[in-house]
Amino acid sequence: MAKEKESNPSIKDEETYQALRDKGYAKSKAAAIANAQANDNMAPSRKGGKAPPYEEWTRDALYDRARELDVDGRSQMTKSELIDALRG
Repeated sequence: MAKEKESNPSIKDEETYQALRDKGYAKSKAAAIANAQANDNMAPSRKGGKAPPYEEWTRDALYDRARELDVDGRSQMTKSELIDALRG
């Protein structure tokens, strides 16, 4: 039985969104990438800023970023858990 795809009017490129979701991307991440690819003024395939990988961040810096993104349960997370949550 094929899984039914939900149509979301806020998704600008449904095909890309579904492909990313099938690969395991989080809904918000897949939507951001799909919408950026649908926008001619953006180039999501190009590498972004020069921030170091999360593994090089301190736990405090990871916590601050998690707070900015409103990650639930962040205060009880270890550094490794914060990295997983931020990537998730």
